[in-house]
Amino acid sequence: MVFSRDFNKDPFIVIWELTRACQLKCLHCRADAQYTRDPRELTFEEGKNLIDQIYDMNNPILVFTGGDPLMREDVFDIAKYAVEKGVRVSMTPSATPNVTKEAIKKAKDVGLSRWAFSIDGPTAEIHDHFRGTAGSFDLTMERIKYLHELEIPIQINTVISRYNYEYLDEMAKMVEDLKCVLWSVFFLVPTGRGQISDMISPVEHEKVLRWLYDLSKRVPFDIKTTEAMHYRRVVIQQKMREAKAQTDEIDYLSALTEKGLTGSIDGLGRAPKGVNDGNGFVFISHIGDVYPSGLLPVKAGNVRETPLAEIYRESPIFKALRNPDEFKGKCGVCEFRFVCGGSRSRAYAMTGDYLESEPFCVYIPKAMRDKQLQ
Repeated sequence: MVFSRDFNKDPFIVIWELTRACQLKCLHCRADAQYTRDPRELTFEEGKNLIDQIYDMNNPILVFTGGDPLMREDVFDIAKYAVEKGVRVSMTPSATPNVTKEAIKKAKDVGLSRWAFSIDGPTAEIHDHFRGTAGSFDLTMERIKYLHELEIPIQINTVISRYNYEYLDEMAKMVEDLKCVLWSVFFLVPTGRGQISDMISPVEHEKVLRWLYDLSKRVPFDIKTTEAMHYRRVVIQQKMREAKAQTDEIDYLSALTEKGLTGSIDGLGRAPKGVNDGNGFVFISHIGDVYPSGLLPVKAGNVRETPLAEIYRESPIFKALRNPDEFKGKCGVCEFRFVCGGSRSRAYAMTGDYLESEPFCVYIPKAMRDKQLQ
């Protein structure tokens, strides 16, 4: 059972960056992707060994990312090995000419459970600008038709930025019209090519999170947020308001475990305890470096030198990230810290300290409000 998973021992989700090679030039690219593959990438044999290690950590969800995973000729061999072992695998390739109908069929044949494409605007003008490549929007739409023909579940990933903030209603309608099972909404972290000037404001973050909660009650697809841990706080607050509940600790816990809440937080059925960078989440780079997430570039080790389980369980970086009482500022005293905890990646990007407060959250914790009244 996912709910019994101890995040101190085992992650809920593992992201493996198979390669940094990609044909796109996205404005926000975490990986600062290159056109050609790095000769230092983990080999096929090293990849199989890594999958064995991942499986032994209570078999978490495994996501292949990049760059563009399809830039590796052995991607389907790696996927086949993982699937046959019993690992739940999904992939987030870039919408490039690599995504042929044959490639999608091959993914289905080896047993990939879901395919995720990125769409960052309801029109070609907005999306192509953000992706840095003309024709990307039209290509993505064409490839989605292939997925429907092959009956592969579709996930849409969208990065919220100042370029598409005004078009979210149109984006939601498009996700529904495309019959997607999940809309994964990413909130920009200024790392890699991502810039602070591309981000929406803290108040706009709160508006989008409340809008997403309202949206979740009326659309057929699930909604998941990435690097917006405060969405969990918003969901709890909104549910408590709807139930006219008392705002004490018991109500937070009951709101968290209420049936249906996990679907609002994460269509993958994520445990209600807050998954966060390094806490139920681990990222492995193309050369085997291990990070709390791909957006928190603080290296904790390398799988070529140290077993993944040892890095995840014993690294001082991961241990600190799994203890919200160590967080600084308002995050450290917030009553939602064990289910939210704020984006550790954004804290690091903005302050240089991954234990600092989430800089794009407007909420004032109850402890701080009470102190002001004294």
